[in-house]
Amino acid sequence: MLLSEQDQFLSYNGEVLVFQLSKLKHAQEAGDKTMNLCVRRMAFNRDTKLFVQKSSGVFSMRASHSKIEMICCSCTTDSRTGIILPCILMKKKKRNNVKYFVLLLHSSNQFEPSFYFKLDYELKEDIRLFAGPSLLWRHANKLFYISSNTCVVQSAPVQLSSVVWTGEIVGEGTVVLGIRTACLPETEDPDEFSVSDRAIWGSEFFGYAIQTQKLLTGTCFMPHAYSRVVSSIYVCKTEKLKKQLQVSLVAITYKNQLIWFQNGVPKGVCELPYEKPCLVKPALTSSNDLLFVVSFASGNSCVVQRRDSLQVASKWQKVKCVLVDDFIGSGSEQLLLLFKDDSNTDVLSTFKITDLGEVNYASGVSNKHEVPAAEGLQENGLLTVRALETRLQAGWTSVRELQQHLGLQKRVILESCRALIDLVEERTHILPNSRKEGLVSLWDDVENPAGSLSKETSLVSKVPEHFTEELWQRVVGDSLVVGVKLSESFSLSLSDVSLSLVMDQDFSSISPIIKCQSKIIKLNKAFSALAVSSSQTEPPPKKMKLDLQSKNDLKKEFPKRSSRIQLDGAKTVTAVTSLSPLLAFHRVCCVVLLHARKQNHQVEGLQQSKKITVLCGKILLSLEDISNGRYSVKMLRDNSYCTGSMEDILAVLAVSFRFSFQIVSCDCTLTPVRSWLLGEMECTPFKECQDNIFCHKAGNVHGTIFNWALKNPFEGVLTIFCRNLTVLFQCLHSLTRVLPPSCSVKLLRSGSKGVLTEQLALALEREMLTWKNSLFFKENKAENSLTWGNESGKKVNNAPLAFLLDTEEGVRQFRKKLQKEREESVRSMNQTMSGALYQKMALKIAEAQLSSDMIVWRLA
Repeated sequence: MLLSEQDQFLSYNGEVLVFQLSKLKHAQEAGDKTMNLCVRRMAFNRDTKLFVQKSSGVFSMRASHSKIEMICCSCTTDSRTGIILPCILMKKKKRNNVKYFVLLLHSSNQFEPSFYFKLDYELKEDIRLFAGPSLLWRHANKLFYISSNTCVVQSAPVQLSSVVWTGEIVGEGTVVLGIRTACLPETEDPDEFSVSDRAIWGSEFFGYAIQTQKLLTGTCFMPHAYSRVVSSIYVCKTEKLKKQLQVSLVAITYKNQLIWFQNGVPKGVCELPYEKPCLVKPALTSSNDLLFVVSFASGNSCVVQRRDSLQVASKWQKVKCVLVDDFIGSGSEQLLLLFKDDSNTDVLSTFKITDLGEVNYASGVSNKHEVPAAEGLQENGLLTVRALETRLQAGWTSVRELQQHLGLQKRVILESCRALIDLVEERTHILPNSRKEGLVSLWDDVENPAGSLSKETSLVSKVPEHFTEELWQRVVGDSLVVGVKLSESFSLSLSDVSLSLVMDQDFSSISPIIKCQSKIIKLNKAFSALAVSSSQTEPPPKKMKLDLQSKNDLKKEFPKRSSRIQLDGAKTVTAVTSLSPLLAFHRVCCVVLLHARKQNHQVEGLQQSKKITVLCGKILLSLEDISNGRYSVKMLRDNSYCTGSMEDILAVLAVSFRFSFQIVSCDCTLTPVRSWLLGEMECTPFKECQDNIFCHKAGNVHGTIFNWALKNPFEGVLTIFCRNLTVLFQCLHSLTRVLPPSCSVKLLRSGSKGVLTEQLALALEREMLTWKNSLFFKENKAENSLTWGNESGKKVNNAPLAFLLDTEEGVRQFRKKLQKEREESVRSMNQTMSGALYQKMALKIAEAQLSSDMIVWRLA
């Protein structure tokens, strides 16, 4: 702390250290002088409410023909022990030679000289003591520093006009934040804001790390625009996130402001009550309030409080110094204000200890020293209360409006659910009048809604019922699995098939629609392969996705097999939902709906599609049946085989996550994988498909399904169907212990590369056919136009050219024919189409391109 008076005050472990210089003359040598540096440890007594002396110490110095002064004192870290000790910088001036030395004060009140150095000038600007102990200062716009480790004055290769902060930053060591003339690069980057900022203001902030001797960018502290007004700062917090320095600090300016900065962005500002602020330091009180103590050159001080905003909490005049420490031993910090009092010579006779809360001790302080933060506190308090009442009333109004909106939203959803149930049950549903709820209808109101509804209802009844063969349900853990087996005649696209579960009961308080996740599981007749289709992560968007006329099938996935395999196998659609919410009703009846998209015949050269809904049946779920294990999955061993039914296998696959790994061995064959599955994992193959095996091992891995496909003795693909990632990691950990060290295991995004390659070929073929159909439609219209135009001139076209040119009438006919052909040619080159047709063509092309792009992404 730098003071203009000779006495120095320092807070250390809740005590106040008072440093004073005294003179003693020896009688024997009148010309010889001895200067004593005295220290007194003062502690606050809560009973007497006064500071009492605990101990003292003296350090003697010879001062013959010399002048000794105390420059500053601070608490710094001793690099030898890591202990924070009081540190004092002394100056001994003799003629043109100036000697500086640094002293450390130990707990025994013994002074230890740390290092000294000589200069041919006096230190006057930006003197800072920091860890080491070390010392830095500014002279002639240059930065100099010295430490106890080297004892040599070093110069930093930077030019600066002022130092605003010195402290520790994680990963950088001691950092000096200063201001210098802007050093602009030769080629400015127009996208870099800091370059233009420096060019405008002509000065910039910069950080210099003393240990690493490197420069840090100043924009992470403050914008360069503040470099001309900031006098001092205090860095509250620094950390590094993803190699980016995150800084939180407060700064005081020559404009009598205190500004809060977060990562280089100003977050708050407060007007200071006095002029020329020179120092700011923090204090953390018992109520976890962060206070900032600001000292002014005039001898005044104030405290800025940071809660919702920065505001001056209190201010004082004629303050000698302000110390921050735990003076009363409460575990939190307080402020100690030492006031100037000419009538009393005791340095601690006039003081005040406060945390702006419950702690408030004062001795010899008159009321004239303390000034309220703002005049008219009662009036300001009344205005504050009125403003809070207004905000509270506005908040209640917003809450009521939000409650009304939520209630309306709930009624609309329930009415929509009732309409859906009536549609499934082929009952007539009359929509309520939207004006009663203060809503605007999104469709045209008609006089006979029942007639229009019957048209919609026919969508369910007209769909052939032979699309579905079987409806079943299983309980796997806390999940309910509902499956619908599709018939072999089901020729619709599997990428647009899903299931919905709707509760048949009429609940007035909850939505009857059950949230579930649909999956498509396909097993070919030979049972040589198993594939599960579910929602997967899409690649980064490369094209704009169109969503015209409810074409939401763009975001669907693609079939995992070729068309030949899909038509030749059995397909099952499953819906998985949480079981526990349904059991709260004890007995629930649910309607199962199958949704698909049906492709119609080509209209105007493009295929049209519409969504259809198939009523698959109802399922009954009761707590009694589940307790009796009626729908439980039963996987038992029978002569080294697993006897689970096909529905049990599909239920386990529906609730499982699929992961495929490519295993390649360069040195030896992969026979340990089969032995590991049948041995350590205790797996048994299914009777129908022996390539897929079920894990019977006790623990978390029980119920996991494996599929091991060996391409050649050195390469294979292992597919794991597991409940969660924990089971997957356990399986991989067990597998890596039996594999040779030279094996490589690679995660495949979606199946094997051969299947994806076949899918890519089909997708590219579909994309090419889509382009061809679109272009052929336009050319076909042009040809029809030409044919229609030539119908009237058939005779002219059939006549010989020589005969036409022989007569005058023939020449006129030939000219007329040539003119018509020219006009028809121009019309064929300027073919137009309607906007709706263009949208359909663009949608089809986007679907085909998105299909090929996603498969390429999976192959990458």
